[in-house]
Amino acid sequence: MKPLRLLSLTPLLGLACSAAAPGPAPAPPGSSIPELPPPSSPAAASSAGAASSAEAASSAAASSSAPPPPAAKPPCPEGMAHVDGTYCPTVERVCLQKEENKANHITLCHEFKRGSTRCTSPEERREFCIDRYEYPNREGGHPAWMVSWHDAEATCRHQGKRLCYESEWVTACEGPEHTPFPYGWARDQTACNIDNTWINPHLDQMYSSDPARRDPELARLDQSVASGAMPRCVSGYGVHDLTGNMDEWVTRDSRASAKDKSKWAGLKGGAWGHVRNACRPMTTSHAPEFTYYFVSFRCCADVEGKPPYAPTVGPKAPRVTPSDRAPEPQPKDRVGPSKHKVKRGG
Repeated sequence: MKPLRLLSLTPLLGLACSAAAPGPAPAPPGSSIPELPPPSSPAAASSAGAASSAEAASSAAASSSAPPPPAAKPPCPEGMAHVDGTYCPTVERVCLQKEENKANHITLCHEFKRGSTRCTSPEERREFCIDRYEYPNREGGHPAWMVSWHDAEATCRHQGKRLCYESEWVTACEGPEHTPFPYGWARDQTACNIDNTWINPHLDQMYSSDPARRDPELARLDQSVASGAMPRCVSGYGVHDLTGNMDEWVTRDSRASAKDKSKWAGLKGGAWGHVRNACRPMTTSHAPEFTYYFVSFRCCADVEGKPPYAPTVGPKAPRVTPSDRAPEPQPKDRVGPSKHKVKRGG
């Protein structure tokens, strides 16, 4: 037999390699040969792509038709502002302009040094809900008047709320920046309804049980403005008319002294006169039964799902039966704010 000529096979081997793709390596003895997937044709690929697109479109349609997730429930009821901030029980500020108000036995500070608030005791967190306006908490409404602390607390309880604690009221008034006035660092009679001239009341008429005598006198004394009428009289938390316009009952959560007639109560914000129209001062010289033509209130509430606020200091307030005891006044021919304001120094 003649020996093979290897050189003559080279072109044939090259032709075989170019004509067919290399196959799998031979399986070792005793092993199974894996099945290869069938070759895909352009028609099969097109069909698979169409099916994939159809599935994506169907999924997108189902997604778009699904109802949106429920919106998060607001922390406070409608008409109430959510306050979540810090309260300082004792503060120091630098007063730049003082006035001794001898008629009311008080000292007014007309301007504080900007940024001078210094907390001299540990800060405490306060989170709560507060009415944006004085009761009945309606923009454009007339604030309630001639109400005692008991009337105010009963009315708030009737609405599922409560009177604000003193520290809550201050926190809402000073805002996140801890300013002495709800609108800033300087007393401003154009921001809130304050500094109106004094009108001497006829107490026998004002406290009369006869509406024919009482109501005209109340209208003659009424220098309030409608709730929200002065848009700059708002705190950093969006709470209106905290200083000026009406005095507001609060429940005390600070220690009381023996001379405090208000016991567990207090009056915050001052009314429309030339008095203490700042966030911190509180009148404690009136008993909880006291009523007057510029005494009002607003309500607060605990945040739903959060532990209720429980004061650790201060006199304990009595429980009051819920009852609607503060009808919205409807004065006729009321006098309104004075045309001329009290000048600095009286």
